[in-house]
Amino acid sequence: MRIIDLSTPVDASGWEPDPLVHEIMTPAEAAHHMSEEMREHFGIEFDPSELPGQELLSLDTLTLTSHTGTHVDAPAHYGSTGTYGVPRTIDQMPLDWFLRPAHVLDITDADPETRTVGVPQIEKELARIGCRPQPLDIVLLHTGASRWVGTSRYFTEFTGLDGPATDYLLDLGVRVIGTDAFSLDAPFCDMIRRYHATGDQSVLWPAHFAGRRREYCQIERLARLETLPPTGFRVACFPVKIAGAGAGWTRAVALLDE
Repeated sequence: MRIIDLSTPVDASGWEPDPLVHEIMTPAEAAHHMSEEMREHFGIEFDPSELPGQELLSLDTLTLTSHTGTHVDAPAHYGSTGTYGVPRTIDQMPLDWFLRPAHVLDITDADPETRTVGVPQIEKELARIGCRPQPLDIVLLHTGASRWVGTSRYFTEFTGLDGPATDYLLDLGVRVIGTDAFSLDAPFCDMIRRYHATGDQSVLWPAHFAGRRREYCQIERLARLETLPPTGFRVACFPVKIAGAGAGWTRAVALLDE
């Protein structure tokens, strides 16, 4: 079996719209930290100099959102209520959603003016690859946006799904839709510009808000989708179990039988 990493890194050196802080306590610093903690909490004296090399173990502390890096959005992310009931948080989602046959739809030729693709483009691409997703299959959207990872362009130059296209995939029984872009919706500025021009609220976050009517998950900020075959592989994307959270990070991978 060949394993292809589909994840983008949590990297504090890259550009992010939300704060991402990565602090590293070195093994030498951790030795003194441990000594102080043992004294304060347990009344135990221990001299760090007694450790080999006077080092213990490094420790990483990160400040970030659950939407930093490759992550899975839970229904609770889309709103506090759903027409189907109370939206589930990421720790409540069924694990069998996240190890499934998968298909890649190439939408890199989408209209740069609209920044969205609709049902006709999705149907055309499914016909091209000769595939009809089965219930619970995972569909991945290759937009080409991952080439901008680490820069501000990653958050403004990508293609999203419109509402009808999202519903089309959900009607097929798909419950996990992934993208190599920052969001499954069009960029914020494009949606808001269309809203100001038309007054039509349906152009605002239609893919996310579909999750208020239909329970499903998104995988955002994937990578290397261009290296995958259109179909005939599986994706594993189990989200980290964060209690009560609207999203969880994932090390998403493709599994290809050889």
